Amino acid sequence: MQKQYRVRKNEEFSKIISEKHSVASAGFVVYFSDRKEEHARVGISVSKKLGDAVERNRIKRQVREMVKAVTDFEACGKDLIIIVRKPYLERPFSENKKDLETAIKKAII
Repeated sequence: MQKQYRVRKNEEFSKIISEKHSVASAGFVVYFSDRKEEHARVGISVSKKLGDAVERNRIKRQVREMVKAVTDFEACGKDLIIIVRKPYLERPFSENKKDLETAIKKAII
């Protein structure tokens, strides 16, 4: 996922989350709001409860690849914040990907 498609600033995270539009699944919570730029952007948050820095970075890399595979950034009309939950660690990549895809589709509709 290219850097232009990422939400990076804390104020942007807070603004999207404060709008309180969300979709939850077993492994993820997806907050969304109407996009502010010409393309959609995605922010990923992983709690310290899920592991040390190495583990959290691995999870973020995996989630970025999942998002890249299931999202068309030009056609999507929303900015997304993805928060990873604990059940993510217990399930295989393919199941997590399917779970995230379902959550993102619900958020976009």
